[in-house]
Amino acid sequence: MRANGPLTTLLPWLLLAAVPMQASDHSILDFGAAGDGRTLNTRAIQRAIDRCRDEGGGRAIVPAGVFVTGTLQLRSRVELRLERGAVLRGSTDLADYALDGRRVGLLYTEDAEDVAITGPGDLDGSGDAFMALAEAKKMPPAATQYTRQRDHFREVTAGLGDGPVVPRDRPFQMIIFSNCRNVTVRDARITNAPFWTLHFADCDGVIVNGVRIWNNVMVPNSDGIDCTSCSNVLISGCDIRTGDDALVFGGYDHHFDLPGFHGIRHDSENVVVTNCTLLSRSSAIRIGGADQNSMRRYAFSNLVIYDSNRGIGIFLREEGSIEDMTFTNLVIDTRLHTGDWWGQGEPIHISAVRNKERGPIGRIRNLKFSHVIATGESGMVVFGTPESVIAGVSLEDVTFRLRASPLNATAGGNFDLRPVLDPKLQLFSHDIPALDAEYVRDLRIRDLAVAWDEVREPYFTNGIAVAHFDGVRIDGFRGGAAPAHPGTAAIALRDGRRFEVTAAPAAGAQANWLATERVTAD
Repeated sequence: MRANGPLTTLLPWLLLAAVPMQASDHSILDFGAAGDGRTLNTRAIQRAIDRCRDEGGGRAIVPAGVFVTGTLQLRSRVELRLERGAVLRGSTDLADYALDGRRVGLLYTEDAEDVAITGPGDLDGSGDAFMALAEAKKMPPAATQYTRQRDHFREVTAGLGDGPVVPRDRPFQMIIFSNCRNVTVRDARITNAPFWTLHFADCDGVIVNGVRIWNNVMVPNSDGIDCTSCSNVLISGCDIRTGDDALVFGGYDHHFDLPGFHGIRHDSENVVVTNCTLLSRSSAIRIGGADQNSMRRYAFSNLVIYDSNRGIGIFLREEGSIEDMTFTNLVIDTRLHTGDWWGQGEPIHISAVRNKERGPIGRIRNLKFSHVIATGESGMVVFGTPESVIAGVSLEDVTFRLRASPLNATAGGNFDLRPVLDPKLQLFSHDIPALDAEYVRDLRIRDLAVAWDEVREPYFTNGIAVAHFDGVRIDGFRGGAAPAHPGTAAIALRDGRRFEVTAAPAAGAQANWLATERVTAD
């Protein structure tokens, strides 16, 4: 090696780059905070955070104790560290949640980079203080007029049922990172959110690892993690139990009036979710919705979803597209719930339905589900429309048991597509096949096994029902029609072209295996 060669010339710079900047640790106690569960510590904690920023970065440390606070702001290159035994508890006084004349939640961070919240301590949003915990939120009569049960839909004769309770005036999202880069939330436990728990808006480079979000499941809108218009997101090793959607990926309207929303529409790309357990009173995983940008390149794996109103919900409602997503190694258990929640016990729900009068509507395409074990109290749904046909959905190695529900009489036999423009397509009576697909193209089903419990309601019908299709291939289907309809076809195809069924029924199976109506095989 030459003494003055290129490598030796660069060596001092490389060594300097390998040494991190010296970060400062500052305990919030040094700035006057008191962990007695009564003192309001907002100013003291904020001074500790700001001191870290002023010194070029560092850790604001919350030691053991219960520290009450109002709204805090993290800064670039600052980590909020919650030591074991530490509880950062939101104030129960709404006046303590304010920033620049706006009401915001417990932690609001905007236009920052290299920021973090780490555990193992707790963040407590004091959400129950903002609820009427003894009063159940009722569904408006207009919402139930097209259901099978009409005024008796999800009726509860006594008590609260599955909730939700009635919210009072409350703070907005508990924790917001808005327009931030390189954000980490790790190892903390976050509980009792009064609204969305952890919201990332317009962020690039998000890691959430080892986080427990345990909310009161009776509280409406207490989502777990919401990512709106975010890219390069990794969520892993989390345990999320919420009274609304556990994980949400979407966009937002230009005029959506909540903190954290810039009104700038960014596509969302490159999302990975793995090794998590999820419980939700709505969708355990919700992708898309009323307001959305294009979303692509998502991968979900090794997930357990349980006791949820809907497993995976994918919703296309306006411009933008949802495409190129995989879902593999999933265990899903869903059930019907009482109360004003969205969802009807579907393990998998995919729909593309207009939600505004004008403007284009996007497309759903290339969604792959594989190695899924599901139990639910309603069927799987793939519901397209003539103007937005769902393309390239595949189900491979899926085992589904449709379980009898004690709520069938008051809640069963309906689809829930909310939010949509047409009131008749929001929440409405519909037959329940194990898999219902409408307005689809290139649907692929391989090694789907369906088993029915003793469901006797007449609205349970086929094993697979597909209507308005262009290209369906079914290979290796094991199952049949519902026990209440022994003469009904196991597979029913209607109003379509190009289909292939490459597996025959087992010996002794029902005679009516395949029924077609207005179908060309090509």
